[in-house]
Amino acid sequence: MLRYASRRVLSAIPIAFIAVSICFFILRLAPGGPFDGERALPPLVLANLRAHYNLDQPLINQYFIYIWRLLQGDLGPSMVIEGFEVSQLIAIGFPFTLTLALSAFVIATIIGILAGMVAAVNQNKWPDYVMVLAVMIGVIVPNFLMAALLQLWFGVYLDWFPAGGWVSGRWEYLVLPITVLAWPHAGRISRLMRGSMIEVLGTNYVRTARSKGLGERLVMARHAIKPALVPVVSYLGPGLSYLLTGSLAVEQIFGLPGIGKYFVTAALNRDYGIVLGTTLLYMFIILALNLLVDLLYAWLDPKVRYR
Repeated sequence: MLRYASRRVLSAIPIAFIAVSICFFILRLAPGGPFDGERALPPLVLANLRAHYNLDQPLINQYFIYIWRLLQGDLGPSMVIEGFEVSQLIAIGFPFTLTLALSAFVIATIIGILAGMVAAVNQNKWPDYVMVLAVMIGVIVPNFLMAALLQLWFGVYLDWFPAGGWVSGRWEYLVLPITVLAWPHAGRISRLMRGSMIEVLGTNYVRTARSKGLGERLVMARHAIKPALVPVVSYLGPGLSYLLTGSLAVEQIFGLPGIGKYFVTAALNRDYGIVLGTTLLYMFIILALNLLVDLLYAWLDPKVRYR
């Protein structure tokens, strides 16, 4: 297992290098720049700024300078937020983003698994139909539209929860953002769990367990849940990465102090350092989550072995 994990880590290095290179050149070749504001800067000031951030050098030189700094663990300075390094801004905003995404992940995973089990046991009955309807709403409606609707209904009309902003230690400010993030994730997990559970409940060993007189709850707990979780686990890694990336837009809509506000502002203002640094962070998180999911396969399914 450890040998397999080490091979996966080594194989991820060239993938990360290629992804960083592609992101670097896409950003630099896009129209506009970090100093192209509405108010034009004096030519001397603009030249000094470009020289300070190495933007006056050929593109290939800028690339090798960035890669050399990156190998030393330096993500570079922010070109728009004066006096801050990219690593400092990530350290400020990412803990809140991670807390928000993990909260939505845990809640959605528990609800999705339970809803999928209930729908599978009550196949083609009203609990199954209710679950399908909830899944369709969560999957079809994009998160930015869902966020606006929940803000309007529960934040403005009903005044049950704050429509935006953040006050430290006040959990009610997180109810609507977590709902927006968790709903589609729970819907996808419940669909996977429902289909997998229906298939497992029709297997020979489950029928044999029932024929021996075991109760339905005991059959589910001992024989059905664990194999039914295999396709769900395969989605959990990408699902958490979707929540982390999706939280960027949700944070911007609700005005939360996560990394989303830095990323969106940086993308609009061509702040190359923050965009590349955030992209690198999420890329390594996705690779790590996929590796963790592969390792969990061996625990859930005894037939899976990595050689």
